[in-house]
Amino acid sequence: MKTFLRRFENTRDLVILFGTWGIDDKAFSNLCTDNHDFILFYNYSADEPLILPEMKTYRRVTVIGWSLGVWAAEYYSRKLGIKPDLTIAINGTPVAADDKYGIPLKIFEATLNNISNYSMARFYLSLFGTRSLFEVNRAYIPTRTEKSLHDELRWLYNRMMEPVETGFVWDYALIGKEDSIFKASNLKSYWSMHPETRQIMVDAPHYLFGYWNSLEEMIRYVRRFRLSPFRNK
Repeated sequence: MKTFLRRFENTRDLVILFGTWGIDDKAFSNLCTDNHDFILFYNYSADEPLILPEMKTYRRVTVIGWSLGVWAAEYYSRKLGIKPDLTIAINGTPVAADDKYGIPLKIFEATLNNISNYSMARFYLSLFGTRSLFEVNRAYIPTRTEKSLHDELRWLYNRMMEPVETGFVWDYALIGKEDSIFKASNLKSYWSMHPETRQIMVDAPHYLFGYWNSLEEMIRYVRRFRLSPFRNK
């Protein structure tokens, strides 16, 4: 697993983002401000020990899971001793390879078995939703080898097949109505079984971060919505 870290003096907030498959730090480095420290986890090809900043030094720790990163956040948070104050799941569920609640298993396996430059170009186009958004965000498209992409997705697939009860609770689930990777209907089906999580629907594709100028702005948007009355804090 790889880690991208940005730290500033005197910042009191920490944002931890568990990215999806196939990305690198370019997808988010432009969305960071100097008002918070930022940790991005990505390329989940192997379990590696990580050294995190002392959580107790922060006023607020926000954990964001995007796509397959929702599963990764649950899988890693306890291992890393992360105790978030706010949790946001974005266009994903903890059961990422699932016909009803995630990416249909046949599609997941077909993606794993057919990774190429051509298939990845199609994947990144689906990530942004439209050709115009793809062109606008071209500078943020990851630079990854086919081998690293295959190794990562194989590792994720194998781990996801191992059922794990984490006790992790998500405060908010942000759902893009135009998501073509995780269907909005599957996302809604999963999160509707978890009334403790407040669902927020947005007119956006799978990569919806470009609709805000920064992660900080996106978090402020989410916090405008009240927590679910079923959420015990």
